[in-house]
Amino acid sequence: MMRDVFICDAIRTPIGRFGGGLSGVRADDLAAAPIKALIERNPSVHWDQVDEVFFGCANQAGEDNRNVARMALLLSGLPESIPGVTLNRLCASGMDAVGTAFRAIASGEMELAIAGGVESMSRAPFVMGKADAAFSRNMKLEDTTIGWRFINPLMKAQYGVDAMPQTGDNVADDYRISRADQDAFALRSQQRTAAAQAAGFFAEEIVPVRIAHKKGETVVEQDEHPRADTSLEVLGKLKPVNGPDKTVTAGNSSGVNDGAAAMILASAEAVKKHGLTPRARVLGMASAGVAPRVMGIGPVPAVRKLTERLGLAVADFDVIELNEAFASQGLAVLRELGLADDAPQVNPNGGAIALGHPLGMTGTRLILTALHQLEKSGGKKGLATMCVGVGQGLALAIERV
Repeated sequence: MMRDVFICDAIRTPIGRFGGGLSGVRADDLAAAPIKALIERNPSVHWDQVDEVFFGCANQAGEDNRNVARMALLLSGLPESIPGVTLNRLCASGMDAVGTAFRAIASGEMELAIAGGVESMSRAPFVMGKADAAFSRNMKLEDTTIGWRFINPLMKAQYGVDAMPQTGDNVADDYRISRADQDAFALRSQQRTAAAQAAGFFAEEIVPVRIAHKKGETVVEQDEHPRADTSLEVLGKLKPVNGPDKTVTAGNSSGVNDGAAAMILASAEAVKKHGLTPRARVLGMASAGVAPRVMGIGPVPAVRKLTERLGLAVADFDVIELNEAFASQGLAVLRELGLADDAPQVNPNGGAIALGHPLGMTGTRLILTALHQLEKSGGKKGLATMCVGVGQGLALAIERV
C-alpha cells in the first residue's frame, strides 16, 4: 500500500529573461539558490537525513553537466553524505523530479527528499561532435539552447525532426486553432501575470538571487519575462516564425529563460520527526507518449491516464497549471479536455507565455504555483501538466492539506 507523501515547503528563483539578470549565474549556482533557501527556512530539519536530492535539467551540455543535482546540493551547504541525481525528461524534467521523489517515499524506500529543477538557457553552450574520420574537416557546431542536435537520420526518416515552433504550428493545423485565438490566449496570459505580479502573488514564491560583481552586488527578485504593455494589436503585427501561412509567433509562444525551483517532500513520519508543516499531499503522476510532430498535445493522454487512475475528473480540480509551450497547443489541450479557452481555474496567474519557460525548472514551478493558488483561493485539488519534446506528456496531481 502506498504511503502519503507531503510537499512541506517550496520556493523558486525569479525567471530571468534570455541574456537578462540571471544570465551571469552558472546553472549549478542557480540550482543551489532555492535549496539554500529551503535550508534557511526550515531550521528544524536534520539535513544530514535527506535521502536524495532529485533535480531536473534538460540541457546538461555546459555548466549543468556531470550531475547538476549533486553539484547544487554541495554548493547549497548540504552535507557531502547526501546523494543527488539529475533527471532529464526535457521540458518536464522538474516535474519528473518531484514525481520520482514522491514514488520513492510512497513506496517506503525513502522518508525525506528534495526535488526541483534548473535551466540556464542563456548559458547553454555551442558544442562540437568528435571527428568522424582522421583529419576530418567536417566539423559542425551545434547550439544547445533548445531543440534537436546531432540528429539521427533514422529518427528523421521515421518521425521527422520538427523544431519546437513547427510542432506548435502542426497542432494549430491539426486542431484548427486560429491565429486570433492564439493571440487572445497569449494576451490573457500576460494580463493575468501582470495582475498577479501587482498583487505580490509571485513575490511570495521567490527567493531573490544575489549576484556579486566587481562593483558590488546585483539582486534579481522579480520575473523578467512578462510584457504587461502588450496588446492584441501588438501581438497581431508579429510575423509567424514558420512562414506567412502559419500562426505561431514569438508573442504566442513561451520564452527562452533561466531559473530554478525546489521543494521538500516527506513521509508522515518524516514530517513529525523534522518538525515540518505539510502543505499538500501528492496524489500521483502519469506520463504518456504522442507523435513527436504534435508533442504539444501530450498533456491530454497524460491527464486522462492520471485521472482514470485516481478516480477523478478534470472538473474535480480547483486549479490547473498547464504549461504554455505555445498558445496553439494550450488551446488544443483545453478543448480536448472539455475546458473553455479562458477557463478561470486554468493558469489563473498566467503561464509560460508571460512568465517564461526555463526547461528543467518549469515542471517544479507549475506544482509550486498550483499549490500557492490553492492556498490563496481555498481550493482543494490541483493539477499540473505539460507537453514534452519528442512527443510526451506528463501530469501530476496534488491535494491541499
